[in-house]
Amino acid sequence: LLVFGADWLVAAAVVFARHLGISELVIGLTVVAAGTSLPEVAASVVAAIKGERDIAVGNAIGSSIYNILLVLGVTAMVAPAGIAVAQSVQNFDIPVMIAVAVACLPILFTGYRIDRWEGAVFLAYYLAYTGYVILRATEHDLLEPFSRAMVIFVLPITILTLVVVVLRALFGTRKPPV
Repeated sequence: LLVFGADWLVAAAVVFARHLGISELVIGLTVVAAGTSLPEVAASVVAAIKGERDIAVGNAIGSSIYNILLVLGVTAMVAPAGIAVAQSVQNFDIPVMIAVAVACLPILFTGYRIDRWEGAVFLAYYLAYTGYVILRATEHDLLEPFSRAMVIFVLPITILTLVVVVLRALFGTRKPPV
């Protein structure tokens, strides 16, 4: 059933993308990615509610590592000519993934804990990323102001927040590990 459902999801996403005139990459980065991640989200939410936070974190990180390394690696091995990586992915999406990994580093300084406000910030970043991808794909008039707002406001606030969190952790009062 999983193979059938995955095949059905991919086929429907391709038809959907072509019908709307949107690239298959955008559909893959948004609709398919969200759809295939819903089981991980559900499992992580249930684990967090039950107090099993290690399961929630392990599920999210494990799923990401599995998808990037194993799924992408096996797919590249099986594909006759490998997998071509679009220039837009190299220029934007991969740097965003690296930036998100760097944004997670302060978690190491804050007692290995993600607070609710940090979760809300990560969710807002995901929504902003998805908005950018859709605006770029549709070549919408709002792309330029949206990009400018991200560079002028969001990027500096993010950098400042990262610096403050790291400095507080290094020079502020530290709570002993529980």
